[in-house]
Amino acid sequence: MGDDNQAEDRPSATPAESGLDGQIRRIQDKLQQLLRQRDQLLKENGKLKDELRKVRDGQSEDGRRLEQLQQQVEALRVTRTAMSEGEKREMEKRLGQYIREIDRCIAMLGE
Repeated sequence: MGDDNQAEDRPSATPAESGLDGQIRRIQDKLQQLLRQRDQLLKENGKLKDELRKVRDGQSEDGRRLEQLQQQVEALRVTRTAMSEGEKREMEKRLGQYIREIDRCIAMLGE
């Protein structure tokens, strides 16, 4: 019976215990906030990885296209001496188009 009286006389929580509970709650809240931030950063990281992969794929394609165009230019240099004036003008026109396309690709890579 004496033990029951002691339990009834005790306050439900001492100031130290309630302060500790408050600290635990604040830590839990901060932990939850950090977990949400981590999840958000993981999603953002995934998106950035996808974007980087797409850019790299585009660069590879642009590199292949540039190599093709360079080969065509070299072939044109070899055959240039055997062309008529009309053919030379047409070839220069196409080369101008290729150069503009290359410049466009370079500009896209720079973005």
